[in-house]
Amino acid sequence: MRPFPLMLFAAGLGTRMGALTADRPKPLIPVAGKPLIDHALALADAAGITRRVVNLHYRGDQIAAHLPPDFALSWERDTILETGGGLRAALPLLGEGPVLTLNSDAVWTGANPLTELMDIWDDARMDALLLLLPVAQALGHSGTGDFLIDSDNRISRARGATGAVYLGAQIIRTGLLAEIPEKVFSLNVVWDMMIARGRAFGLIHQGGWCDVGQPEGILTAEALLHV
Repeated sequence: MRPFPLMLFAAGLGTRMGALTADRPKPLIPVAGKPLIDHALALADAAGITRRVVNLHYRGDQIAAHLPPDFALSWERDTILETGGGLRAALPLLGEGPVLTLNSDAVWTGANPLTELMDIWDDARMDALLLLLPVAQALGHSGTGDFLIDSDNRISRARGATGAVYLGAQIIRTGLLAEIPEKVFSLNVVWDMMIARGRAFGLIHQGGWCDVGQPEGILTAEALLHV
């Protein structure tokens, strides 16, 4: 396992959280006695990640004041760039090579997701390695799932079939980001390019996960954490 730089996504508006984000950004909403983003920080610390970047937009000053001083800040002041645009804008801070990305609005149990990804990453075969769970195990998620995973762990789009849910943690190469003409775009665009080349892979998380995207997700997450 080698160290990878980490991109932590924290620029969203959090509109689905309603009044809870009227005066604070979603990553600072408390879950199990600490802000959501602190659950992500604990994973990064435990995985030994030293180069860490966070993107900021809505009430980003609050997040910046909360973070440890070693975090580099990638501001999206004018507009939210989405995951693809946000990652591309942060590349000068992240450096070259594959990077880890992690959403800041979920809680995890079991194996450290960042360590799981780094342990399995294969430079020779992979352009992306996404952490997944079967849809029935993905708490706080609605829908049929994002991806199908074959016997070789390559992924394809589920396209309405019952598949696995992307959990917001991955390792991804960043070279293809330069080929996207739009300023604002999702990493889904890049994943589709990698899937077409047979270089996008999935890994089933060994543990639990809960998306905290809506207020009711807080209680579900705390139950998962046995709080």
